[in-house]
Amino acid sequence: MLRSLLVAASLLLSSTVVAAPIDADFVDLNGKTVKLSDFRGKWVVVNYWATWCPPCIKEIPELVSFHEVHAKKDAVVLGVNHQEDPVAEVKKFADDRFVNYPVVRSKGKLGSGTPFGTLKGLPTTFMVTPEGELVAARTGLVDQAVLEKFIADNSKK
Repeated sequence: MLRSLLVAASLLLSSTVVAAPIDADFVDLNGKTVKLSDFRGKWVVVNYWATWCPPCIKEIPELVSFHEVHAKKDAVVLGVNHQEDPVAEVKKFADDRFVNYPVVRSKGKLGSGTPFGTLKGLPTTFMVTPEGELVAARTGLVDQAVLEKFIADNSKK
């Protein structure tokens, strides 16, 4: 278990990117605009996912737990649903899995650009600092421990 966490952490860190602050606009499942900059002052775990993606489904409980622990203090999860299914179906899917973090929609396709870079597969997670800078990206599963270690190791002291 520890070895798999260390491997996962190294994979997340291996895609480290340093950039100027970025912003992006999304639309949530209720039609409200959500901006990345709405979360300034907190880490933002931007997770691209789809209902048909088994690894995406597997990591949802980890993201729910992470968001529950961190949302009121230092970090949030922003789930970007990356599919063309009706909003009502995505909303039901998220409700059935007790998703407690904001879910927004994406209009791109795999291999297309996002505000964070090219989307090569699902799930893909981007880490954005409290200042709005993209600092890491990972395609594949993440879990609460990996996210917490990454933030602890990369927070300004």
